[in-house]
Amino acid sequence: MKIYCVGYRSWALNIYKILKKKTNHKFKIHNKRKKISVKEIKKFGPDYILFYGWSNKVPFFLTKNFFCVMLHPSPLPKFRGGSPIQNQIIRNIKTSKVTLFKMNDKMDAGPILLKKKLSLEGHIQEIFERLTKIGVDLTLKVFKKKYKLKNQNEKMATYYRRRTPLESELTLKEIKNKNSNYLYNKIRMLGDPYPNAYIKAKDGKKIKIKYAQLP
Repeated sequence: MKIYCVGYRSWALNIYKILKKKTNHKFKIHNKRKKISVKEIKKFGPDYILFYGWSNKVPFFLTKNFFCVMLHPSPLPKFRGGSPIQNQIIRNIKTSKVTLFKMNDKMDAGPILLKKKLSLEGHIQEIFERLTKIGVDLTLKVFKKKYKLKNQNEKMATYYRRRTPLESELTLKEIKNKNSNYLYNKIRMLGDPYPNAYIKAKDGKKIKIKYAQLP
């Protein structure tokens, strides 16, 4: 079996490395943010193309002609779109799901392959570790065809846009009006490699806050 892997985030690349060790399949990994080559993929002839931790547009030719799988850390069809982990944590959601789905020409809307519970407690690196383990387990099931395609319920779909670095600021208004749990959630969801939470000093300089802990 041939597997073509696309992604640049550390947790996604860790999934690919583990899958390569656990199987005898032939892997080819595109681990850069640059545009993917349809010509290269066609030549490789993969049985599956995995898009984990990938946020760029995927050519429709690929989703139409290959079995393309995307990992999305939310209970699809809820929280489609960008920054799904952050958009859940800031709303104080503590339990989510990892969803694998077969891609089509619409954003995060293809039929679901598998889902598994994902805790959003703790700091972002802890969440990534859980995400990696679950991603490996679910993908191995896909390779063994232990799934049943299920169309998403469009009536339940929710969409959220990708957060911007400017939204990482802890504003004076938030500090005055939000509770400690909100501030803790905002700081922990923006751990590396994301644009860290910060406060802006009187001179305009930013002071980054990489870690927070509730007593």
